[in-house]
Amino acid sequence: MDFQPILDDIVEAIRPELGKEGRVANYIPALANVPAAQFGIALRTYVGREAAAGDFATPFSIQSISKVFALGMGMRLTGESLWEHIGREPSGSAFNSLVQLENEQGVPRNPFINAGAIALVDRLLGHLDPKAEMLALLSSLCNEPVFFDEVVAASEAATGFRNIALANFMKSFGRIENDIDGVLDAYFHHCSVRMSCQQLARAAAVLCADGAHPFHADQKVLTERQTRRINALMLTCGTYDAAGEFAYRIGLPCKSGVGGGIIAVVPDTLSLCVWSPALDHTGNSLLGMRALEMFTSMTGLSVF
Repeated sequence: MDFQPILDDIVEAIRPELGKEGRVANYIPALANVPAAQFGIALRTYVGREAAAGDFATPFSIQSISKVFALGMGMRLTGESLWEHIGREPSGSAFNSLVQLENEQGVPRNPFINAGAIALVDRLLGHLDPKAEMLALLSSLCNEPVFFDEVVAASEAATGFRNIALANFMKSFGRIENDIDGVLDAYFHHCSVRMSCQQLARAAAVLCADGAHPFHADQKVLTERQTRRINALMLTCGTYDAAGEFAYRIGLPCKSGVGGGIIAVVPDTLSLCVWSPALDHTGNSLLGMRALEMFTSMTGLSVF
């Protein structure tokens, strides 16, 4: 299938809608001024062919998309013991809910909500430097260097009162082992990584290739089992409390971030990234979701 004309058509259809709906994540001051009228899309196939359109080369804050790669690191390092500290069920609540965390005795519902990602970083701190390893992993997977946006990281640290509360709340239940400041510093930096659609489509290609490195097929980054588990969690938990809507309308494992990016995976076929900063009420890119629905309708690709 020639994907380039499909992506070009999607951009043409989306362009008239830019800036008309949704709003950027203005509760993070460093993201409040990101121009909303932007849209990019890129993909990489299982065999390494690429297509891209729109603002695909513009870097943006990947935010919660980083949780996919943190989970991969956690699964490699700790195996099944990871799930003694973090659940695997959809949340059905806001991604930063304190109420749900209290009801469940400080055990996060899954690794893709904020509490789960903070607990995951705590697990990583027992084995490695999460900040350095995140940059090393993403740079390797997309075959070019990527960096933190220190302005975004500082902005999140200065205003992330809910995340600070989540971390301290889990600490009160004995669920966090390391120093809270160190855990949150790594978590905020993970969210601040800047990447483009093209870079993220390349990095996410590890999830459509049974864990093989996108640029070194003989190198295993994840096992096939780990890859399947991550894709399953993306489908059920990857888009906050809109996961059911994503499964219904798009039918692919997806992971979103409040920077406006969404990665999607068609196992054994391709990885895809869309980006548009304006979000809907669930914190997902409004036009990104619309573009993914167009893509699956036009290509017939789905896990169902």
